Amino acid sequence: MRNETDKATIKQVPSHVAIIMDGNGRWAQARGLERSQGHVEGVNTVRRITEVASEMGVRYLTLYAFSTENWNRPKEEVDALMHLIGIAIERETPDLIKNNVRLTMIGDVERMPSDALERLRGCIARTSHCTGLNLNLALSYSARWEIADAARRIASDAVAGKIDASAIDEATVSSYLTTAAMPDPDLLIRTGGDLRVSNFLLWQIAYAEIYVTPTYWPDFTKEAFREALAQFGCRERRFGLTGEQVRAI
Repeated sequence: MRNETDKATIKQVPSHVAIIMDGNGRWAQARGLERSQGHVEGVNTVRRITEVASEMGVRYLTLYAFSTENWNRPKEEVDALMHLIGIAIERETPDLIKNNVRLTMIGDVERMPSDALERLRGCIARTSHCTGLNLNLALSYSARWEIADAARRIASDAVAGKIDASAIDEATVSSYLTTAAMPDPDLLIRTGGDLRVSNFLLWQIAYAEIYVTPTYWPDFTKEAFREALAQFGCRERRFGLTGEQVRAI
């Protein structure tokens, strides 16, 4: 009953929520733990936020799990995180299927270790029939890499005569991005308190509402997620129009 009540009090549930999951390492260090322990606890948060997003009727949930810049972190931390991602996804696959959650991923994933990539692709194949929440993991991802890759492919297709260069517009660019099959995010959540977007979905979040919380990702609760959605529901999204124009629509 509580989930239904909470959902009823939210004026508008976003179709697509994107989250920068920040603060795992700082959460662990504040407790005298190894940074890797923060990533372990962060996996538990992924599970509960996926659950509540599905309950609330969110259709797409994109989680910034690992950026291309993260490859520059200490090798021990990167190796531990890659191992954790693969193991966690394989472990969670039965529950994803049970809850009708489909897994997808975006990013320069060929850079990932073969074992982790194989486990991820196995989960993607096993959940491909699911029709509920689409859980989209951004792995080895950066928006600048994505836009540059799209530009290369657009140029190649233009040279090959597959598209008319003079007709290239915003819709054309969007169709070449890794997120072409999903709507742009309505809401961008960042945990950990930093006020930046960190090279995440730069094209797609042009008109996303932004919600930043100082809470570290491992401490981000279902209630905190519902609060972010409630605040989103109270905002007026104008898309360049005046408030009067929006209210007249």
